[in-house]
Parts: sequence; structure tokens; C-alpha cells
Amino acid sequence: MKLLIIGAGGVGTSVCHIIKRAGSEGAWAEKVVIADYNVARAEEVAGGLADPRFVAEKIDARSPESIREACTKHGVNFVMNAVEPAFNETIFDTCFDIGVGYLDCAMTLSEPHPDDPYNKTHIKLGDYSFERAQQWAEKGLTALVGSGVEPGMADVFAKYAAVHLFDEIDEVNVRDGDNYEGGGDFGFSVWTTIEECLNPPVIWEKGRGWYTTDRFSEPEIFFFPGGIGDVEVVNVEHEEVLLVPRVIDCNRVTFKYGVPPSFRQLLLNLESVGMAEKTKKVRVGDAEIAPRDFLVKVVPSPVESSNDMVGQGCAGTWVTGTKDGKSRSVYLYQVADNETCLKKYGTNSVVAQTAVGPVIMLELIDKGIWDLKGVHGPESFPPEPFIERLAKYEFPAGLREMDSEYADMLNEKAMLDAMK
Repeated sequence: MKLLIIGAGGVGTSVCHIIKRAGSEGAWAEKVVIADYNVARAEEVAGGLADPRFVAEKIDARSPESIREACTKHGVNFVMNAVEPAFNETIFDTCFDIGVGYLDCAMTLSEPHPDDPYNKTHIKLGDYSFERAQQWAEKGLTALVGSGVEPGMADVFAKYAAVHLFDEIDEVNVRDGDNYEGGGDFGFSVWTTIEECLNPPVIWEKGRGWYTTDRFSEPEIFFFPGGIGDVEVVNVEHEEVLLVPRVIDCNRVTFKYGVPPSFRQLLLNLESVGMAEKTKKVRVGDAEIAPRDFLVKVVPSPVESSNDMVGQGCAGTWVTGTKDGKSRSVYLYQVADNETCLKKYGTNSVVAQTAVGPVIMLELIDKGIWDLKGVHGPESFPPEPFIERLAKYEFPAGLREMDSEYADMLNEKAMLDAMK
């Protein structure tokens, strides 16, 4: 594969380092073009890898012609979109026009309902892409959307549970929590964090479909493995809720994330003074800029500030349902340690954990193991080869059997086997 990565931020940088560190396992990547509007940043990433497969390029993600020129110059056959989702439509459409594959970590943006935003959906995450799915299929092209850790890895976990762990699924509940200390308020993209936290969260229920709720609603305490423990999680808008029920038969899908109360208030305060605004522009000197874009420029870079962050982050999917006539509850997860990721990849655990999913998915696409044309999320593909490769890429998955009738049966069987 000749891959163009648009965006040399934390995720794009992590992808390059994960491929490089994989050695022979990463040989599927024949050429990797790391491109950014700030070409110096791209050159720093490529130069630090000391591998001729990695080359830097200047690109303007707002310009179809700039994307086309980079693809033509380097013979690219697949593009990874690693910039803010505000650029998704342009990159997605350009890939279709020039006939190359496409992958993103966060789907095209939503727009709240104009009259009832906390009850009804309007334009949902990914609607733009899925409305064009038939065109991509007819052209014989693949667009893999929502392919980071959440969404991405979490969707694969849901599919694995559906195939191997349950006869019937009741709920698919993605849960994300951490015990990070230090490193500033933002551990990930400032722009995207504001977007997903301040938009109305989406929930899906069979018979009702997609609907919205209040921001940071329905708090619950969830126990996270890896030494993290109990964390309060709340509803946040996220792509898994828009992806999973398209493919997996279940009754309910939710996403909850550990957003500390102090950070929730910070985000609401930014909104109250107009600093979360993403479209309306204000004049600053001779230039015009959206307030949120201004924040991105002035808030300390999450990539740099996280160098002082310690702790672990856990991303996973809690699935409930029945197996062999008994109720079952399972949490499939992946834990990443910040200090370990900094040593291995030079990036924090949040972006490194986000980057490993696309790396594996791109390998599977390149080798023809994942081979579907059109627009798809990760839950549309066989989960086994992805799960197997998590360990090879040093991000092994875990499974926690939670309290249930099925867990009681397993415990009883284990005790009887030990007594034989």
C-alpha cells in the first residue's frame, strides 16, 4: 500500500511510529506520505523515523487540488484522514473523484435539530458518507469510516461479542475511562473534544431509532480494569451509536465517557462566552477566524502537554445479552499506559491508542482480508484478524466477565473441575 496520511498531529505521528516499530509486521506499508499544512511538522515526523518509506509533503486539507496533487505525485492508493472532521467531506469526496481508498477516525459532522436538539436528531454523524455508499460500491472503492479506537476498535469488540460470546445481544454500551493526572485539560484534539462533548449525545433503541438527550446526562459509575477502578461516565455524542446498530442486532446502543465535572464546566463556560463557536468568524486584526479555531491555536498542544501526564486510559465495549439460555455481561477492552506509549512511540496514550486501529485495518485491507466495497464501519468486517493483530502491535485486548448467570455457571464449572 502507498498511503497518504493527511495530518501530522498526534494520531498521524503515532500511525507512522507504530508502522515503523512493527518491523516486518509493518512491511505491508510500501510507502507512507505524512502530509500537513505545516510541512515542517511533517518533515520532523518523517525525518525522525530514519526510514526511506516515510516521506513528508505539504498539503492543504481544504483543497481538493492539493490532495489530488499529493496522491498523483506519490502514486497513492489509500488515504488516511487524520485531521479534524471539519475537513472530512472534502477529503472523502476527493478520494472518490480520483479513485483511491479512504479511511477516517471520526465521521462527518452532525448538526443538531433546529427546534428540539435534546430529543430529536437532525443530521447525524456519518450521514454524509453513508448517503454516498452506493456510489462508492458501484465504483469498486472502499471507504472505512470511524476507524480509530472509539469508534473503531470498540466496534470490532462489539462484532466479536456478537459472533463469539452471545446468542442474543441486549445492549452494546461503549465505556471509556482513565486515571490520568497532569498534562493539562485536553489529552486529545481540542477542536474534536469541544465538538463531541457539547453536541447533544445520541442513543439508539430498537423500535425508536436514534434520539438525543441532554449533554453529560445519565451519569453512572463504571469499573475500569488496568488499575483504573471506578470512574463516573456520562453520555457524549459518539460514532459507535451511529454505526453499531446498522450491522449488529441488539436492543440499545450508548456511549459514555469519563468527563470530569470540572472539565464539563470548563466546556460549558467556553460555550457561554462564544469560544466554542465553529462557523461564525470574528475579525482579529487583518484576519478572520472562528473562535474555536483560535482556541486550537492558543491552548497548549495536547501532544506536548501530555509529556507530563501519568496514568492509564481504557477503551472498551460492555455487551449484555444471553448465552446458552443464561444472562451474560462482558466488557472487552484495551488499556494503554501514557508513559509506556511516550517511550515507544513518542506520543501520548490517547492518540497512540487511537492510531493502532487504523494501522491494523489498513494492513487487513491491503492484504485483502477485509474486502468490502462501499462505505462501511469496522463492525462490518470479520473481527478475528483484527483482535489477533492487537497483540502483535503491542496493544493487547482484554475481556472481563462481569456478574451474570453465565459467570456463575463458569465459576461453578471451574470449581468442579478443580475438585476432580
